[in-house]
Amino acid sequence: MTNYKKDTIVVKSIEDLFKCEKFCANLKHSERLNSGVMVVEPSEAVFNDMMSKVNTLPSYTGGDQGFLNSYYSDFPNAHVFDPNIPQEVLKVRPVPEMERLSTLYNADVGLYMLANKWMVDESELRVIHYKLGPLKPWDWWTFWLLKPVDVWQNVGERLEETLPGTGGGKNPNDELLVKFLFLLPFCVLTGGFLFRTSLCNHIRHLYFIIRSSGTVAYSGVSSSSNINTKVPVYLGGISVFVCFMAVVVSLGISITIVPQQVMPWTSLFLMYEWTFTIFFLLFGAFLHLIYQQGRRIVTQLTPVSADTDLFNSDSKKDHRQASSCDIVSWYYGLGMAFLAIVAPSLPCIFGITTLFLRLGLMVVGGIILASFMTYASEHLASRSFLKGCEDRDTTQSRECFLC
Repeated sequence: MTNYKKDTIVVKSIEDLFKCEKFCANLKHSERLNSGVMVVEPSEAVFNDMMSKVNTLPSYTGGDQGFLNSYYSDFPNAHVFDPNIPQEVLKVRPVPEMERLSTLYNADVGLYMLANKWMVDESELRVIHYKLGPLKPWDWWTFWLLKPVDVWQNVGERLEETLPGTGGGKNPNDELLVKFLFLLPFCVLTGGFLFRTSLCNHIRHLYFIIRSSGTVAYSGVSSSSNINTKVPVYLGGISVFVCFMAVVVSLGISITIVPQQVMPWTSLFLMYEWTFTIFFLLFGAFLHLIYQQGRRIVTQLTPVSADTDLFNSDSKKDHRQASSCDIVSWYYGLGMAFLAIVAPSLPCIFGITTLFLRLGLMVVGGIILASFMTYASEHLASRSFLKGCEDRDTTQSRECFLC
């Protein structure tokens, strides 16, 4: 067997298991043995017997655990393994074919999450088994859902360095990737900001002013300032749809690129960093398209001369930058970011460790976040559209005044 993952962790000495004679395993769900933790005595006779029956005995899992339940069909009736039996008794009693391990040797995290506590004395636990479906301890996001995952993380942090860069359970390749993922969004945002405010823009601004100050045709006093432009009725629905699609795309990309097996706090920070960056880029691009649509509508209603449009190409950049720095946009953006951070953190804030209560609180926080995003996306889209109309209208009026 070469394709497997270990989802158990030894938290206390298990040397007692060497006292098990032939076959020991733990019983789950009252009637099924679990193959996560087993003690098997090598036996060529047993192996040959198993191989002769592997194609005839049913397996409810399609794998080893189902086959072992069929092979050891009487396992639910086996006696419980007791490591403290005196040696004198062991010498006179017949060797059992199988024995049942107590929960101490195979503590099920799934059962812990149902009761929010272990069924046995926690200080006596020997082996913890993370067998709650896809919630495995090596995935960083399970740290925020399953309390026993902190045991796995603590053991990993105490691991000694066997290869360069592997101390504390770290992966040198992941460390390099984490640094790259941490710096890339900052470089993209900083580069975009510098590009929009670069010296080239100022030179271009001066160039258009010089060209337009020569002979600008007089077009009369524009009546565009009297235009009553209404927000399209479909804009609100489209903005909400685009907003939530941007969230889905941002989360999908972030989950894909953030390494699964790194420290929980590091992964959480990268997750938020990439999600926020991608979301604001996507939704910001949508708002800019709405802003341009508003400008185009006013332009169609009040056409201007070609010489005037030459001057507008520079004014467009100024107004675009001004609209991006809108205080209201910052208010909604920071509000969404704040709620996105608080919503998953509610269980930690209130000290709740039960899985279902954690999920319930996250759902409540998600509903609040979704409501705020719905209102914010509609409002921002309407403001961007009206801002585009207003800026185009103001630009045309200013052109006529300059003429």
